Amino acid sequence: MNNEMILILGAGGQIGTELTTELRKAYSDSQVIMADIRTPQGNIHQAGPFEIVNVMDKDALLQVVRKYKVTQIYHLAAILSATGEKDPQKAWSVNMDGLFNVIQLALQEGIKKVFWPSSIAVFGKRAPKRLTPQYTITDPQTIYGISKLAGERWCHYYYHNHGLDIRSLRYPGLISHVGAPGGGTTDYAVEIYYEALAHKKYSCFLKEDQMLPMMYMPDALRATLELMEAPAEKLRVHSSYNIGSMAFTPKTLAASIKKHIPDFEISYAPDQRQKIAQAWPGSIDDNYARVDWGWEPKYDLDAMTADMLENIAKKQG
Repeated sequence: MNNEMILILGAGGQIGTELTTELRKAYSDSQVIMADIRTPQGNIHQAGPFEIVNVMDKDALLQVVRKYKVTQIYHLAAILSATGEKDPQKAWSVNMDGLFNVIQLALQEGIKKVFWPSSIAVFGKRAPKRLTPQYTITDPQTIYGISKLAGERWCHYYYHNHGLDIRSLRYPGLISHVGAPGGGTTDYAVEIYYEALAHKKYSCFLKEDQMLPMMYMPDALRATLELMEAPAEKLRVHSSYNIGSMAFTPKTLAASIKKHIPDFEISYAPDQRQKIAQAWPGSIDDNYARVDWGWEPKYDLDAMTADMLENIAKKQG
């Protein structure tokens, strides 16, 4: 552990900012290199190494890897679901070419481990909605989902054909009070808390009964680190692991908030994101993760709501 040098690409995003903090706790500030296409907000990048780098620039990536003698890469840079639908060609290019650059660099430079996140977006309308299994029909409806499914197959290919230790999780919707949402279809489940505290009302862009799998960021970070620390011989899935925690609808989430803010009101104005959401699973079967490396979530909906409201209230003063 003392010899590891860890590069986080896309470190200024919703996951990257908090993952940087957790990895620096586990290792040290100097061992975790933040990298992003722009300088992150706040001062987190000042606590340790930071580089401006575009994942599409192979030469720049190579320079950073050699400069710090990188041994692990967390490749988080991507264009998410709702944003990707506005420019599918750009989303495909960033999501796929960025992954290829990292894979080729890892093989060339002898990187020991790579983490790359996938998503429940790989599933489509024909996949089982309830407890979607690890192995089932995958016919994604968005360019984001298409790129993630293709990425999963490349991860599987490079593991079996080139021995690359690349690990992945199919993240559900992620909820955090730290990093800002990044243009995903599940962003309502973050926005709603801020609006509940600031205005006691929220207009949701999904239908009230749209069930989706979600996860609180502390659980997502812990799952990521546990997977990366798991012995390689215990891992059976080399595409991307299903990972689950909780599942709820906007109406259920609003009811959880009303336990703390009784006069909170929610209304519904479904937009183009509803079409994306209705093609996704309602809940996830993550038995492979539970068996292979002992995954178990700690937060349920009400515990998450209490923590979100407390921390956002502190931020808002």
